[in-house]
Amino acid sequence: MQSHFDVIIVGAGPAGIFTAYELVKTKPGLKILMLEKGPNIYKRKCPKHTNGGVCVHCKPCNITTGWAGAGAFSDGKLSLSHEVGGTISDFIGIEATNELIKYTDRIYLEFGGDPAVHGEEITPAMREIQKKSIEANLRLVHCPVRHLGTEKTQSLYKALYDFIVKQGVEVLFRKPALDFEFDNSTITAVLTKDTKYSADNVVVAVGREGSDWLLKKCEQHNIGTEVGIVDIGVRVECRNEIMQEINDNFYEAKLVHYTKTFDDKVRTFCSNPGGFVSSEYYDNNLAVVNGHSYKDLKSSNTNFALLVSQKFTEPFNAPIEYGKHVADMANMLTQHKILVQRFGDLIRGRRTTPERLIRNNIIPTLKDAVPGDLSLVLPYRIMTDIVEMIQALDKVSPGLASDETLLYGIEVKFYSNKIKVNKAFRTDSIKNLYVGGDGAGITRGLMQASVNGILMAREIVNQ
Repeated sequence: MQSHFDVIIVGAGPAGIFTAYELVKTKPGLKILMLEKGPNIYKRKCPKHTNGGVCVHCKPCNITTGWAGAGAFSDGKLSLSHEVGGTISDFIGIEATNELIKYTDRIYLEFGGDPAVHGEEITPAMREIQKKSIEANLRLVHCPVRHLGTEKTQSLYKALYDFIVKQGVEVLFRKPALDFEFDNSTITAVLTKDTKYSADNVVVAVGREGSDWLLKKCEQHNIGTEVGIVDIGVRVECRNEIMQEINDNFYEAKLVHYTKTFDDKVRTFCSNPGGFVSSEYYDNNLAVVNGHSYKDLKSSNTNFALLVSQKFTEPFNAPIEYGKHVADMANMLTQHKILVQRFGDLIRGRRTTPERLIRNNIIPTLKDAVPGDLSLVLPYRIMTDIVEMIQALDKVSPGLASDETLLYGIEVKFYSNKIKVNKAFRTDSIKNLYVGGDGAGITRGLMQASVNGILMAREIVNQ
């Protein structure tokens, strides 16, 4: 293999994949290398599914690393609105962002995306849900959603992998980047454990799994950052009947609430009708909760995240460490598994026991979750915000605040301190270094991460 490339892409999540895609489409013949910490998409399997639902702690985790990143095991929702999933519109404007979302969406369709879009047309039933939301002091964000499904998402990303490799892009798996080399404030090479690869341009798109590493590299090489938002919360699971009206009309309703007690922003995120709660593992076996849904396989439950967004001020500068600290406290109580509590037990100040859990109408879809007490883990402010949000949502979906609703913890979105980049997503202090995606604190979902990749590729070609 050659050692010098026109472009090196660190990370093969959606931002990295769409950077490579746009490069080979707009300027064939470029020498492109992708370095990925995890395995090939064809080798990505979670042993938990054949091990009785028990995690075996792969290193690195097959859920969060590998081709397509955590997106390959997500339920594959494409949010078709500039308001959801990132801050790309802050860089290029709302109109340009919406146009790029349409462009990127067509690529997903070309590689096998479902033609159906949920929530595109405003119906009388949707207006009634909007009315209920306003009465409950909730903001309903109109965001059409294209749902791929977990298994269909993996097929789609396999097709993208085959296409990109066929165009001559070299992809190395199990090959994490460890550091960079510079010459007079210009990036010149990426270092792995055993090889140095030089390049004219470097794109770093490491996703949430690599956000901590990226932050440390920024500190080491004096790359400017600013404190990002911390998103911490729980995953809610209820019967499908409770959420049926929203599920049927929106598939996923994006609802935002500013709490009465603290005026904090709480939002719904990643709703999965008929879905399954899941766990994912980060460094040091840190277990955090997530959820997904399939196109064909369905459960009797709907799950979604409730995330409290905290924007800290100086001297705080460690949002990732803060999130890990909260999640680690839950891990201490459960021996690195996910904690689950009934809502009725939480508001009564008592631990959920296996006996109370068994008599629930709601059967947990995460089989190895440990009954416990979230109030021993969540900061008082965040717990209060979550309780107030559930009570507000109950006015839109009656029954959500029932005793039997399940809360899984902790859900944390590991966004890096937001890296300071210009409108071309190049760092201010290092020439030819582009940074994007969730790990850079710029995006928060498949669609905007993909759009971010296309923008970085176009800027490289224009240069």
